[in-house]
Amino acid sequence: MRVNVISDVHGNAEDLATAGDGADALICLGDLVLFLDYHDHSRGIFPDLFGTENADRLVELRTARRFEEARELGRRLWAELDVDRETAIEAAVRRQYAALFAAFPTPTYATYGNVDLPGLWHEYAAPGTTVLDGQRVEIGGRVFGFVGGGLRTPMRTPYEISDEEYAAKVEALGEVDVLCSHIPPEVPDLTYDTVARRFERGSRALLDAIRRTRPRYALFGHVHQPLTRRMRIGATECVNVGHFASTGRPWALEW
Repeated sequence: MRVNVISDVHGNAEDLATAGDGADALICLGDLVLFLDYHDHSRGIFPDLFGTENADRLVELRTARRFEEARELGRRLWAELDVDRETAIEAAVRRQYAALFAAFPTPTYATYGNVDLPGLWHEYAAPGTTVLDGQRVEIGGRVFGFVGGGLRTPMRTPYEISDEEYAAKVEALGEVDVLCSHIPPEVPDLTYDTVARRFERGSRALLDAIRRTRPRYALFGHVHQPLTRRMRIGATECVNVGHFASTGRPWALEW
């Protein structure tokens, strides 16, 4: 049995179309949407609306953790554009989702990332795509549990929830063989991004569940350039499956 696992697709529909090749199933751990590419500031919803120069400035402010200035830049640009913000973003996300969900193979098991819009997924998920969040599924005799979204941060991305709500979803899974989430457990080596030079938010609830229930694997993404991609916590192998937008390659789990 082989399952290919990806995360942080961020608009890479071309490679997504072959992500399931050679596998019995594909697992996607979220962040399908590309709002702004931090490596190529000309790509994404933001530069499409406001241009590359403004994208350069936004990345500069966010990288410097000057989040209030970044928000003020956004407010000014939206006011100048004179369109409804939610309507414009949803239209752009819909265009991306149409291409991305069409590229998913059958079967695909997917959960949300922090930049996704969960309310739209049911419109685009084909019968071969199963969306899970705080739920379990059996694949090839092993139980996989899925926890989508991220925790609240100054970035204020679309699907950030409270620590308590996130912990309740983790608790609902019970014991699983493979724990799948978008964000990593709260371990410094797994949450530090070496290029952004900052700690992303990891989940204490995930870490506690790993120590308590001892799944075989904990799989996640979210941190694009982690200090450590793979480590053991007790009996559990923790794996950042990679920044699919840049690599175009899935991580394979075989048994």
